Amino acid sequence: MILGTAVRVFAYGAPVDMRKGYDGLSALVRDELGRDVLSGDLFLFVNRARRRAKVLHFDGSGLGLYAKRLDKGQFACLWHGGERKRIELSAAELFLFLAGCELIGTIALTTSTLLSGDLAPPGAI
Repeated sequence: MILGTAVRVFAYGAPVDMRKGYDGLSALVRDELGRDVLSGDLFLFVNRARRRAKVLHFDGSGLGLYAKRLDKGQFACLWHGGERKRIELSAAELFLFLAGCELIGTIALTTSTLLSGDLAPPGAI
């Protein structure tokens, strides 16, 4: 999976049955997240035990599905404290999540300004 920083990542904020494949996950993207699976965005899904995760992505020629199963520990919980079904992450946050970072899903690491693509005015940094 080769990605730029401008890619949008949407995490499904509820446990998912990891037996779901391309069609089942695509249905969740369409029906629950209200997104188009063919948009080129990445879609992250995690099971209830938080030991398995899948990322669905359309690369322009077909759907790809990346799966990861942890041998030890758990992924961060994306469904703490609410009923949000759609959580937007940056590409960096996705990589941190898949690496096992504890903060992802708990604390917003990316500002909404960065996610929307707006740039800070010159001299603001």
